[in-house]
Amino acid sequence: MNTKSFYKWLLMFIAACALFGMAACMFPSVGLIFEQTGVFQLLTETTTAQLFLPLGMAQLVMIGICCILLYLGIARKFEPLLLVPIAIGGILANLPGAGMTQEGGLLYILYHFGIANGVFPLLIFLGVGAMTDFGPLLSNPKTALLGGAAQFAIFGTFLGGILLTKYLPFFDLTLAQSASIAIIGGADGPTSIYLAGKLAPELLGAVAVAAYSYMALVPVIQPPVMRALTTKKERQIVMTQLREVSKTEKILFPIMTMILTGLFIPMALPLIGMLMLGNLLKECGVTERLSKTAGNDLMNTVTLLLGLSVGSKMAAELFLVPQTLIVLLLGVIAFIIGTGSGVLMAKGMNLFLKNKINPLIGSAGVSAIPMAARVSEKLGQEADPNNHLVMHAMGANVSGSIGSAIAAGILLALCQ
Repeated sequence: MNTKSFYKWLLMFIAACALFGMAACMFPSVGLIFEQTGVFQLLTETTTAQLFLPLGMAQLVMIGICCILLYLGIARKFEPLLLVPIAIGGILANLPGAGMTQEGGLLYILYHFGIANGVFPLLIFLGVGAMTDFGPLLSNPKTALLGGAAQFAIFGTFLGGILLTKYLPFFDLTLAQSASIAIIGGADGPTSIYLAGKLAPELLGAVAVAAYSYMALVPVIQPPVMRALTTKKERQIVMTQLREVSKTEKILFPIMTMILTGLFIPMALPLIGMLMLGNLLKECGVTERLSKTAGNDLMNTVTLLLGLSVGSKMAAELFLVPQTLIVLLLGVIAFIIGTGSGVLMAKGMNLFLKNKINPLIGSAGVSAIPMAARVSEKLGQEADPNNHLVMHAMGANVSGSIGSAIAAGILLALCQ
């Protein structure tokens, strides 16, 4: 049988199941014809008819949405390592009767083990740390201010959600929900999942989809904002070469960052601690096997399980609610504000600096590593083909990752 014939028969089978399901729902007596033969019981167990009940129709819509995510991940290569598992998890969660998200089901177990307890996002941070080079940040510490400025989007959106709830009747967000939506502005998927899982599990699916979708769309969302806030002359600024960072500095940085975070912002320590542990494994030079495991095998395994767990929260009754639209709207606003805040901070710093900063690297203050840094490089080369900004932008990029984790710790302390 060729491929065309296979799909033809598959579509015919699905159509036949759908017709029977509709008939069984509209005319219950139809099922009596098959009751004695056992066919009715078989079809009931396959739950085909349930898809045409009110909740079932919503589940069909969600399955369609998940298929769109699969298309974006596979065909368009938008964050495929997470969008594909998330989409599959969403499909499994919306197949009625399978019990995947019920107590004892696979997705139920994965979610409560890995997301509700915060294990999976923390292990992701361990892997990210093992793959991150903080050298550009240590070489030019001023870029830390750019990463900090980008976090204005998180706190601005948090306050905005509170004010909108107070003054607009169709906004109905709790303090915890506002915080969970605001963290999207940091463009940090694991941090968004960690915070939403702790504060607003009912929004987890929407927050995760928004966070990773906007991260994947960095090359689309950021350039118009960057061009609007800078002149061509500013985009042509050539930055001085970075100094070489010693191994001692690279070893001391994660240790000191971990200690200072524990002393001053303890609620952020789980995220920062795992990030710095992964980085220390990479930089110390004596734990190469652990570093490779954290950044490769463990990272890949946890990414798969994390995606499936997040997909389990995309059940129709949780996702197809008005709050999902609010999440998507405020999320993209927060992302745009984060991009603009970093650019404006760089422009403001240039008023006092002898060696000017190219404002384009300010947009990398969001923690979409390394996509945001690559966007800065691309726009810089559009203005001057000989201008290379990627390493300078990485300093802002990695500081943004630290900043979003610290912001999450502050929000967690405020809302718990």
